[in-house]
Amino acid sequence: MLQKNEIVLLLFSISIMLTLSRIVAEVGKKYHLPIVIGEILVGVILGPTVLGMIKPDWFELIFPPAGSVRIALDGITTLSVIMLLFVAGLEVQLPVVLEQGKLAFYTSVSSMIVPFATGFGVAWYFPEIFNLEDNSYHLLFSLFLGTALAISALPVIARTLMDLNIYKTKVGMIIMASAMFNDLAGWLMFSIILSKIENQDGRIKLWMSIVFTLLFGILMLTLIRKVINRVLPWIQTNFSWPGGVLAISFGLCFMSAAFTEYIGLHAILGAFLFGIALGDSVHMHERTREIIHQFVTNIFAPLFFVSIGLRVNFISNFDLTIVLVILVLAYAGKLIGASFGAWFGGMKSREAFAVGAGLNARGAMEIILGTLALSAGVITTPIFVALVVMALVTSLSSGIMMKAFLRP
Repeated sequence: MLQKNEIVLLLFSISIMLTLSRIVAEVGKKYHLPIVIGEILVGVILGPTVLGMIKPDWFELIFPPAGSVRIALDGITTLSVIMLLFVAGLEVQLPVVLEQGKLAFYTSVSSMIVPFATGFGVAWYFPEIFNLEDNSYHLLFSLFLGTALAISALPVIARTLMDLNIYKTKVGMIIMASAMFNDLAGWLMFSIILSKIENQDGRIKLWMSIVFTLLFGILMLTLIRKVINRVLPWIQTNFSWPGGVLAISFGLCFMSAAFTEYIGLHAILGAFLFGIALGDSVHMHERTREIIHQFVTNIFAPLFFVSIGLRVNFISNFDLTIVLVILVLAYAGKLIGASFGAWFGGMKSREAFAVGAGLNARGAMEIILGTLALSAGVITTPIFVALVVMALVTSLSSGIMMKAFLRP
């Protein structure tokens, strides 16, 4: 149990993280910067990069490196990741993907395969570029980098499309459908990688992880999805709104996350797939979805993204070579892959390139991916810093590039 002074310190730490991140994010909004940039910037200022170098005693006092307060903050961070993936799942609408037909299929597949192949190939054949410390993770790191470059950031993409007033156009719908497919395939793949890392003793082989992941995904998106669709109207009729629906939704989300963690997969997979199953129900009120989204993104998301800056020193771990390599791979793989798929599906060249630029936004999902990989030991701190830089740069440039390609 936490002592009185530890409770005071924990509450003070959380207060500082939430208050400063909100203030900086609001200032950033005036300059059309994504909120996540302001939240990470606060973490960098409060973390070892700035405060830790100027006043190391203050940094260790407010954010102790060990002890009960550190454990409590880590627990909150873990909870935040699970809820962020739950919200990401709510935004994946399978009918939207299916309605777009072969054009969305070509774009989705090509926008996954090309960046995955480029990332995996470079990591596999040129590992010395990334200064890997543990060769036993060579295959897993190659798989991770391919997955990290293939995945997109659905929330960032949706916001960018709305800002450009092209969300409900043909280009916007293709981008959204492809991003949903990217998220689904990417997180399934990453869950397999994490399950393999966490079972290095050989209890669960790679093929078993693949089978378990696919079986759970199919079960959640078919049978469980139908059960949720039948039960949700009864819950919304007989339980108080919105409290009843929120409590049941988060309760089942955590139960699903606990189940996937128990069977050897990662908790994020259970939360993500449950979010898809719940969000896909025709009985899910849009106001309920919005309340969940606001609750998570305005309270737990800032705590997670600020904690990123508290983890590492972004100056001492900044490797220009690794940053440039990952940026080139990210832009080349996504732009070539997605643009070719859209063009092959029948889009005009300029629209196809706009689709590629839209899908190039990585944002929050990439950072979550990198954080989990860093915690699992798959990547080094300089690679993590490079992934964060890549996520921010691609998010900022996505809207600018789309606007340029779609300009008459």
